[in-house]
Amino acid sequence: MKRAGQKVMAGTEAPGTSQTSKKQKTSLCDSGFGDSEPCTAMDWGSLPHHVILRVFQFLTLVDRARASSVCRRWNEVFHIPDLWRRFEFELSQPATSYLKSTHPDLIQQIIKRHADHLQYVSFKVDSSTESAEAACDILSQLVNCSIKTLGLISTAKPSFMNVSKAHFASALTVVFVNSKSLSSIKIDDTPLDDPSLKVLVANNSDTLKLLKMSSCPHVSPAGILCVADQCHGLKELALNYYILSDELLLALSSEKHVDLEHLRIDVVSENPGQVQFHTIKKQSWDALVKHSPKVNIVMYFFLYEDEFDAFFREETPVTHLYFGRAVSKAMLGRIGMNCPRLIELVVCANGLQPLDDELIQIAERCKNLTAMGLGECEVTCRGFIEFVKMCGGRLTQLSIMEEVLIPDSDYSLDRLHLEVSKHLGRMWFPDMMPTW
Repeated sequence: MKRAGQKVMAGTEAPGTSQTSKKQKTSLCDSGFGDSEPCTAMDWGSLPHHVILRVFQFLTLVDRARASSVCRRWNEVFHIPDLWRRFEFELSQPATSYLKSTHPDLIQQIIKRHADHLQYVSFKVDSSTESAEAACDILSQLVNCSIKTLGLISTAKPSFMNVSKAHFASALTVVFVNSKSLSSIKIDDTPLDDPSLKVLVANNSDTLKLLKMSSCPHVSPAGILCVADQCHGLKELALNYYILSDELLLALSSEKHVDLEHLRIDVVSENPGQVQFHTIKKQSWDALVKHSPKVNIVMYFFLYEDEFDAFFREETPVTHLYFGRAVSKAMLGRIGMNCPRLIELVVCANGLQPLDDELIQIAERCKNLTAMGLGECEVTCRGFIEFVKMCGGRLTQLSIMEEVLIPDSDYSLDRLHLEVSKHLGRMWFPDMMPTW
């Protein structure tokens, strides 16, 4: 491969080249129809820069570095700034992770030559403290960066939570202060705190559009309220329910704030029975929807059945609901009564009580519902068909395990899929439980 690159640079053919060697540069290309024709072997070293750049973008970072040693032309492409707009630092300890870690020498080379080119950067770390600390060390070196998107991804807990809060905040502050054009930040399970958010706001209030910061226990409602008050271009926000408040929703509904497009709320209980969830007033929800009428409000629930008391007692403008644990019939009934904007509902488990009445009520009152998923629940075939009939063709996604459906005197499972397909206007089958 190196000889090919050298031949292009020289631009002349070596003396004494025989006809035989020339013939070795051609091969028979099968056209696929029984005919064969000669074609010239590819000279990889002479590919245009933009083609090589495209190839490099599909390679892992280690393979990309190896490819850069093929010839001078490929090495030139390796250092084109466009190649380093997006970069994912993979950091892991061999003893604790299956991740393929980015080589430290490669990281240093990138920081030295391309820190000012990095715009879309993420850090993927395993559960080891060493990996998270290494990520913080790299963040501290990005003093000449102009990052627009920053993501801190932990493949397993605790990771960043084991790093000292001072070390983490100091490293993150370097990026917040030097970038001044951050538009998207995704930080989960980290010791991010209110003072760090104030630095973020002070330097990036005009550019920040997305902030995702679930499971950051050192951030208070006051901290996120500071972001909502001053980042007037904020379009997407993801946070834990304990941060959500009436004051925050009203801040997002103020005249100076742009229309919010996505609000994701994670409602999580790690200690069953020990968390008392607060209630958000209907007036606060109404203010948000009046200000941002097209906002998607997404809620992920990981609660136990006796912890749902604070939710959906009044009308709530949620659009997407996901229940990762069992949810009672009563709770699903409240959803049917009080969630008229609902678009998608996923229930992983309910128990052994048929949900016919609850599904029919949801179909009646949730006129925007287009997606439904049911896991470990029970529904009679008759009730399920009635639900589908009422929703009709607007159900673009319908994922139901076959084990959920209870045959009755009117419908068998064999007949059910034909009836459901008729009402949906497309062929439909229930999902099958994997056998492995």
